[in-house]
Amino acid sequence: MTASSPDRSAFTSQDSVAHLWRDLGLPEASLASLDITDPERPGLPSSFKVGHLAQASIALATLLAAQIHSLRNHNHNHNHNLAPRPPTVTVPFRHACVEFNSWRLYTIDGEPVQFPPSSPVGGLHRTSDGYVRVHDGFPNHRDGAKALLGCAPDVRMDREAVAAKVAAWRCVDLEQTGVEARLAIAALRSFEQWDVLPQARAIADAPIRLRKIGDGASTGPGLPDRLAAGGADKCLRGLRVLEMSRVIAAPLSGKTLAAHGADVLWVTSPNLPDLPDLDREMSRGKRTIQLDLQDGEDEAELFRLLDEADVFIQGYRPGSLAARSLSPEAIARRCAGRGIICANLSAYGPDGPWAGRRGFDSLVQTCSGLNVSEAEHFGAGEAARPLPCQALDYAGGFFLAAGVMAALYKQATEGGSWQVDVSLAGAMKYLRSLGQYEGRSGFDAPDYLCPEDVPSEYMETHMTGFGKMTSVRHSGSIQGLEVGWEIMPKPLGADEKRWL
Repeated sequence: MTASSPDRSAFTSQDSVAHLWRDLGLPEASLASLDITDPERPGLPSSFKVGHLAQASIALATLLAAQIHSLRNHNHNHNHNLAPRPPTVTVPFRHACVEFNSWRLYTIDGEPVQFPPSSPVGGLHRTSDGYVRVHDGFPNHRDGAKALLGCAPDVRMDREAVAAKVAAWRCVDLEQTGVEARLAIAALRSFEQWDVLPQARAIADAPIRLRKIGDGASTGPGLPDRLAAGGADKCLRGLRVLEMSRVIAAPLSGKTLAAHGADVLWVTSPNLPDLPDLDREMSRGKRTIQLDLQDGEDEAELFRLLDEADVFIQGYRPGSLAARSLSPEAIARRCAGRGIICANLSAYGPDGPWAGRRGFDSLVQTCSGLNVSEAEHFGAGEAARPLPCQALDYAGGFFLAAGVMAALYKQATEGGSWQVDVSLAGAMKYLRSLGQYEGRSGFDAPDYLCPEDVPSEYMETHMTGFGKMTSVRHSGSIQGLEVGWEIMPKPLGADEKRWL
């Protein structure tokens, strides 16, 4: 741990939830509603306390949903201090660990998901002075990396040929040149090499940041009208969430809000490549529409939906939507008469020289020292070893959902519009602050690589637009309330462009 990062190595999962809860300024008495046990053993094979992070991030989001339920059922007294304690929240440790791998644990008609193999361009490559990791999940990143390395686009490259091209570069030069070319490439660093960077110092200690961005005269305290009445079967029934996102972290936040009853409209672009196998898992609970923001009619449609939304989630590169009047400040001005919550998921956070940089879970693990330290603890002589799951994506997604609900609580008690910021690097910093298991001891834990590894009680089966889907059910539960997804996956863009 760095001198600027607190030592939380003695924390239990319950301690983490309490710490984050207090940091968000939420009611202290509500922590008594949390009933979780954190076993003193690793939850997933890693030197890092990934199981702790899984249970704590899911529990934080679930407790916040229960808090909103308590608030909306006693909203008539306009005094949140009079609201009763939320109903009891539980998150089984092992189930949370399974859920952190949910993207690869589902089947369609009994067939497991078949992700395409990585191209020769993707993954870790040796440079003249170290290593870089190239992200090739999207065709533009893969083809752009090939062009940068001087590989002919129409020539089939094997891994050895790509490696020969990469070997001529210094790792930080290839990283920086890739950034300038809008690609996704990260140099492999140790903790010591990461800690001296200005970006490392710019990342906030708190993984969830709330900021009031609008305080109009008519945005006084109170929940949105659709949530003001009590008696709902789900904590967020009636909440309208407009989501523009891709890959895992930001889509997971919308999926989590949907599990608690929110009406989530997931907006994707017909001009960008999709990730069908991943999209099926991340679209559970949502309705999906496609809009081309380069088309005037579609752009007007988006703003019409935004004008009736309570929450706007975006997971694109910071600043990429601002030119279209979709910055948090512009949205807050547009919605000043009623208030809105703007939630942003980024790779490296809103501050520092890397604030506008593209990034993915694997790249943040690479550049921040996690992969080097993991390899050192495993002791097999590897240059880098990835975490056993997309832990930063999943923690970031649950933290963003928690941040949205914390902002909803603030809106209800203080009024106004609110901005939520969560980053993959912030999730990394929190995970690192929890400390590591000694030596290889952390790797003596179960892994969940395929559906057969998962206890049947953690799975559920529903009919979808693709066939019968068996997938991981949500690990958070709230006493006396329903939690889970009602809308099942279908092809992107299959739903009507309207609110329920």
